[in-house]
Amino acid sequence: MRRYIYTILTILFAGLAITACSDQDYDQLDKGKNQLALTADQPMSVLDETNHASDAITLNWTTGNNYGTGNRISYRLELAKAGTDFANPYVCVDEQTQTYVWSANVENLNNIILDKMGGTVGEPIDIEARVTAIVSGSDEVQTATASFSATPYEPVTSTLYIIGSAAPNGWSADNASEMTRTDNGLFTWEGTLAAGELKFITTLGQFLPSYNRGDNGEPVLRTSDDQPDNKWNIDETHDYKVTVDLLGGTVAFEKTDGVKPLFDQLFFVGNATGWGFEAMTRDAIDPFLFRMGRVFEQGNGGEFKFGTADGSWENMYKATQANAPYTDQSMEFVAGYDPDNKWFLQDSETGKAYKICVDIRSGKERMMMSEFTPYDMIYLVGDATPNGWDLGNATPMTTTESPYVFTWTGQLNAGELKFSCDKQSDWAGAWFMATSADAEPKGTAEPTLFINKSDESLKAQYLTVNVGDLDYKWKITSSGTYTITLDQLHETVTITKD
Repeated sequence: MRRYIYTILTILFAGLAITACSDQDYDQLDKGKNQLALTADQPMSVLDETNHASDAITLNWTTGNNYGTGNRISYRLELAKAGTDFANPYVCVDEQTQTYVWSANVENLNNIILDKMGGTVGEPIDIEARVTAIVSGSDEVQTATASFSATPYEPVTSTLYIIGSAAPNGWSADNASEMTRTDNGLFTWEGTLAAGELKFITTLGQFLPSYNRGDNGEPVLRTSDDQPDNKWNIDETHDYKVTVDLLGGTVAFEKTDGVKPLFDQLFFVGNATGWGFEAMTRDAIDPFLFRMGRVFEQGNGGEFKFGTADGSWENMYKATQANAPYTDQSMEFVAGYDPDNKWFLQDSETGKAYKICVDIRSGKERMMMSEFTPYDMIYLVGDATPNGWDLGNATPMTTTESPYVFTWTGQLNAGELKFSCDKQSDWAGAWFMATSADAEPKGTAEPTLFINKSDESLKAQYLTVNVGDLDYKWKITSSGTYTITLDQLHETVTITKD
């Protein structure tokens, strides 16, 4: 038995010895077997911001040795301007174990040279690298050095702003439109530009430095009033995507369908309004859509069109043919007075409610109008409601004298709330939702989002939104007695705490 125990202990100690020697940090037990050495892969380089993400320098070093102690070795790597004897070094690696390489890309090395070593743009600088191997429990010091040189560059601006008569805020340097930086020297901006001139400034509130138009349309840095002040010209008011590549030397203006609509309001006008201007409501999801729900009294139909400013007969959206039926979706924008084609609602088509949706997307203008039959009941659904998420047992509201308006008063819990129109069991039916996620009720009448996930014609009104993905709810933050009024024709809801 004793001999057996000795054998087991011998095997265990041998295993431990093998494990200890397998660690690269201390596999050199004999002093001098592995002297510390440091090498640089690039003895000389000229840094260029166009390659800012590429490797500029890689430093590798050997393990050194631990003097036969078996103790761990940690490493410190420092950079300094040649000739300073590392008086004020930049520490790249600070006493880390099992680390034998350090590298920097072009941008990082350029920043180190300019910010830490006092380098000068366009002038080569000689740099010394020093690695120190520190053995735990030992006062012995091992060092190795290597040299390399690099020429730094002046980085282009990290901010850029649009300014000019074509820009949204004109020539105001204090209120210039900021572009989005997507990479070194690469900026984008989307929005409406007017016909006029523009250039780019680098600092909000300052006209210099600026980037002006070069002879071939390239961006040219301007740092003095004595230099040419050429600008880019925008010929047509439109929505654009502007891309400025300062490193590639290009500026591009691309017309888009529009990030922002040409008009932020729209009015229904015609015989039914006595030719007064009746405001429509902008869609909560798609800013190019304008909506309204309206009852056309018996015999009160006739012509109609859409205005963009209250009382103005210019800049209107009109039918593309005279006396177009309300089912004709074709629509055009008319800047002046002519042509003056309108839609026409026949007397036989009146005495009903309609919902109207107008899309003013440039080049895709549409007028979509359909008869609206109100839902017989609206139901409360959500963990804030009495019956929670049990759609089949959803809480009904109360009818009123109007077939379009429902009310409800009762206890709501803290939680989520939305409204079902049909309790469709697959949850793909008609809903009244909040216009954003976790919307807290305002206590006043507010727009609600009507979505019918089973109605292809309604889903087709949205060109940039997948209706099936929408699931916004109101967030009730405190329990209590609430009164709710929902108008399904005008698509508004009022949720107030009593």
